[in-house]
Amino acid sequence: MAAAFAVLPAAPAHAADGIRPQQWGLEALRTEQAWRTTQGAGATVAVLDTGVDAGHPDLAGSVLPGKDLIGFGAERGERAWARHGTAMAGIIAAHGHGPDGEDGVIGIAPEARILPVRVILEGTDPERTQARKTKGTALARGIRWAADQGADVINLSLGDDSAAAHPDAGEDAAVQYALAKGAVVVASAGNGGEKGDHISYPAAYPGVIAVTAVDRYGTRAAFSTRRWYATIAAPGVDIVIADPDRGYYQGWGTSAAAAFVSGAAALLKSAHPDLTPVEVKRLLADTARDRPAGGAHDDAKGYGTVDPAAALRAAAALRPAAPRTAGGGPTRFGPAPVPPAEKEDGPGLLAPMAGAAGVLLLAAAAVLWRGGRARATPPSRSVRAADRLTGWR
Repeated sequence: MAAAFAVLPAAPAHAADGIRPQQWGLEALRTEQAWRTTQGAGATVAVLDTGVDAGHPDLAGSVLPGKDLIGFGAERGERAWARHGTAMAGIIAAHGHGPDGEDGVIGIAPEARILPVRVILEGTDPERTQARKTKGTALARGIRWAADQGADVINLSLGDDSAAAHPDAGEDAAVQYALAKGAVVVASAGNGGEKGDHISYPAAYPGVIAVTAVDRYGTRAAFSTRRWYATIAAPGVDIVIADPDRGYYQGWGTSAAAAFVSGAAALLKSAHPDLTPVEVKRLLADTARDRPAGGAHDDAKGYGTVDPAAALRAAAALRPAAPRTAGGGPTRFGPAPVPPAEKEDGPGLLAPMAGAAGVLLLAAAAVLWRGGRARATPPSRSVRAADRLTGWR
């Protein structure tokens, strides 16, 4: 498994801007409407990644005891520990912090629980070369372990989309095992859009929801891999992410896009726990917005951009007796706006069950906010862009 990262020009945000207004992905996905039904209570999302900082104020109380299947490398408090995994967990289930929960970031399913499973190391970890040798075994074991713990959704914001990438029988079998146990499996489609669009694993394995990335205008991100296994698209550019250093950054990658879709799947499983992985995949695909012409499949964006609120409405029709609401959720989010009348999307097609799947790369970029003030570059560094978050590919 090769690592890759990109560094964007660092620019501290103005203090008055705050963080929430910069979380454009939540508005684009109309999460306020989805939260009228549920905010993810009762759903568990396993984050198979570099580890998750359970003590982060935006995740405190939401992270379950996890599993470390690597057993070496950076430890808590070191720079190369749990950055990518914490970022993904935040996109999925962060609940903010402060007296009214108004500080920090909010995830798409802020009442869901995170089950961390450490199966890879950060790209900056000195032990990463050694970790590559255990990647296949660790990932397969991690998927099976998460399924055995009862995870409703398994988020795989990782993968291999190098020219040498190939399917692994153990990983494929683990994915099928998880699906059979009722776990929805979501993976990043890959960040090889400008490097040959190589097939990415685990995104291409049968049954996986493979996620590509779009920007705030709904346009496919140039780095996002275009392949037949793409199921759906989600925000993946200029995404605000939480870091164990208590700072906030902007990052990009299909990793972030996959995390958004894992959160959407958690909302579905929260409201309708009996939905099967196949039904969740079909609901997300059939209710997607900005669909390709004629509702056909597109290698760049699958069946369109995920729409959690529309998926929940469709799920209620599919399971009229099953819905379980979250009672409106915490008041810190404020009253949801009354949604305007919308034209319902026509019936879509379910993305083909892919055969191998991929990765994602989250690249750190702009330092946004920390402790209520713009976070300054460490004095030991002369170039702000040197501060970065490494993703996996």
